[in-house]
Amino acid sequence: MIANKLVLVVDDDQEIRELLEEYLTKQGFQVVTAEDGVAMKREMTISEPDLILLDIMLPGEDGFELCQHVRKTSDVPIIMLTAVSDEMDQIVGLELGADDYIAKPFSPRQLMARMKAVMRRVKSSGPQPDISQQALPKAFLFDRWRLDTASQMLQDIQTQRSYEMTNSDYALLLLFLSRPNEVLDRDTIFYATRGRDAQPSERAVDVQLSRLRQRLGDKGRQQRLIKTVRGNGYLFNADVSYETKD
Repeated sequence: MIANKLVLVVDDDQEIRELLEEYLTKQGFQVVTAEDGVAMKREMTISEPDLILLDIMLPGEDGFELCQHVRKTSDVPIIMLTAVSDEMDQIVGLELGADDYIAKPFSPRQLMARMKAVMRRVKSSGPQPDISQQALPKAFLFDRWRLDTASQMLQDIQTQRSYEMTNSDYALLLLFLSRPNEVLDRDTIFYATRGRDAQPSERAVDVQLSRLRQRLGDKGRQQRLIKTVRGNGYLFNADVSYETKD
């Protein structure tokens, strides 16, 4: 599982970067490092990491901002490195798309266990389901949004701004748009976005729903679009129309 896996370590502390690079290399990983967001983005244009260890406290863009940046285009697993075991930092990181977190100082064994657990989850979920373009309209229209099914771009009709979506976020929104005003349980959502049923302890559905709500501006206690039906699942509360293909 570890052989040939590439880990990107992002931390402004040179000693920590060097220690992690030495340890992870001995464990069979390939390792690249970055001291800040600029270097991280540069590394990601050169290679595609299989996992990112991302420190929260960084000069310039912090780990939260960088996690959000990565999640716009990639589902690569991210483990946040926190200086203190702060519950709010952990919650924010998970809601922005991180897969796990670990508080400093941590033991090498603890880090390795977390990394293996995250990579097992990714492996068991398999490749993202292929969303067939057949029988799909050119675009879905709902609320103030337009989802283009060819480019998978989400456009705010009011501002004309467009946003790229990851495969799993696009699959989730497409599921809701295909079945509006219908209660969908967690297993249905997880299977549509990950290709399998959810495990009881997994928070991936919660994290992904939070991320989609944030993108749609559907935040706060009174969600308008994605409603939680306690004990049953989630309901997409919107009138949906379509643009047909030529």
